[in-house]
Amino acid sequence: MGKSKNSDASFIMQGSILAIASIISRIVGLIYRIPLTAIIGKTGNDYYGTAYSIYNIILIMSSFSLPLAVSKLVASRMGNGRAKDAFRVFKGALGFAIVSGGLGALLLYFGADYFTGTLLKTPLSAIALKVLAPTVFVVALLGVFRGFFQGLNTMMPSAFSQVAEQILNAIVSVVAAYMLYSYGKRVGAVLGDADAYAAAYGAAGGTLGTAAGAFLAFLFVLFVYLVYRKRFKKRMRRDHHREQESYGHVLKMLLLTIFPILLSTIVYNVSTLIDQGVFKNIASLQGYSAKQISEWWGVYSGQFIVLTNVPISIASSLAASSVPSLSTAYHAKDFDTVNRQISLATRFIMVIAIPSTIGMAILGRPLNLLLFHDGDKTTMMIMLLGTISIALFGLSTLTNGLLQGIDRMKTPVINAVISLLVHVIALFLLMELFDLNIYAVVIANNIYGLCVCILNDLALRRYSGASVNLQKTYIIPLFASIVMGIGVFLSYELVHKIINSNAIATILSICVGVLIYFVLLLLMKGLTESELARMPKGNTIIALAKKMHLLQES
Repeated sequence: MGKSKNSDASFIMQGSILAIASIISRIVGLIYRIPLTAIIGKTGNDYYGTAYSIYNIILIMSSFSLPLAVSKLVASRMGNGRAKDAFRVFKGALGFAIVSGGLGALLLYFGADYFTGTLLKTPLSAIALKVLAPTVFVVALLGVFRGFFQGLNTMMPSAFSQVAEQILNAIVSVVAAYMLYSYGKRVGAVLGDADAYAAAYGAAGGTLGTAAGAFLAFLFVLFVYLVYRKRFKKRMRRDHHREQESYGHVLKMLLLTIFPILLSTIVYNVSTLIDQGVFKNIASLQGYSAKQISEWWGVYSGQFIVLTNVPISIASSLAASSVPSLSTAYHAKDFDTVNRQISLATRFIMVIAIPSTIGMAILGRPLNLLLFHDGDKTTMMIMLLGTISIALFGLSTLTNGLLQGIDRMKTPVINAVISLLVHVIALFLLMELFDLNIYAVVIANNIYGLCVCILNDLALRRYSGASVNLQKTYIIPLFASIVMGIGVFLSYELVHKIINSNAIATILSICVGVLIYFVLLLLMKGLTESELARMPKGNTIIALAKKMHLLQES
């Protein structure tokens, strides 16, 4: 029993470390998008978002699934005491990353004009996309190192490298965007469209930060690996298994693990490209101007997605950290631990995603005013309609990782394909029959997330037998979030009316919301003392809660 508790504590702790790093990275990413958007504008955000959409697909195809696959294979071998085979997985994965990352970078660079101009009708995005191309190769290598350490059940190298990557990304992106925006304006003046070229070159400056950040993160994990290598060699010397896996077998296992994750992730992310292609082509046929279409997509990709991705990133981090420990428990046939960790992870996500959904919906307009100086009604409606995606995509991302952790590799792929088909049909009908323009994209996105959630939940119940406590997982966080939402709305309106400052009213209402939610969650026993103790700084939170008489002595 003690071992199980330690396993659960490690599971949540490691997931929390990666989640905290992801939150910090997303916040840094959100902060730097404020000056970046001010520099390149909504049109520049369109170019930036278009380049990133294509980059993400090529990245996914070449290397995005490597950290998860490597961590799973390394964890299963280390769990069986086969350190030498785990190291062979690492070396085999590095060879694979060099080939796949190199091919991906070449495809992205030489195909940039076709992808942006012919497919997505945004030809000036090719400038930013070509700047991004070498990043694919660096990220492939980086992913192998991160996966290796995650397979050893330590998230610290991944967490620290992620934060360092984003900080440098932020600095370089803003500086480079400012410099290249001015350069693009001069180029555009000669070519007859100063504003468009300024936005395009500014967007390319933003993507230059991504390349610089990825290179710094790679150097960091390489340094950690070189320091750790002697210690790992000692573990290999204690491995007395005579038979070792051949590199051919390692490559085969790597491909068998990567392929389902790859398909699932491609389907999961290709929806953005499909959305953009369908939306821009149909909106153009419906008579909307290219400038209007570009601004709509700039708000959706550069503001809405950036804001909602902050809480969703927690699910991505917990999903990544859950795979090695779940895989170890599953292969050891410790199904009690498997079921308990699935339940814990789901609760952890919902406790964060549900209040984030309601809070973001209420403060959508104030946040966009504060961060992007955008109080437009269209932006407000996008936020109101779309923030449910925080809860839906948070849960669907997590359940993808949980299914992969119990060796149901094909299931997320099948579920994602079914959901994507429903999504595309819904998007087409919403645009053609109801002429909902950008709102159609938002609603169809919600439908996609809901379908994945339902199908993944049914699969998890079927293959693991895991069940969640409905009251603690959904009902208590939802009730506390609704009360919190009312408090946030009233506090914002009151403070704004008294001092007429959107910034102060927004910040104070967020603080009020956090306090209300925290108090209600503990009073309703949504989290217990033992669960809080498993989280980073859990003892500090417990001490504070007891001082406020929100938590009884256990």
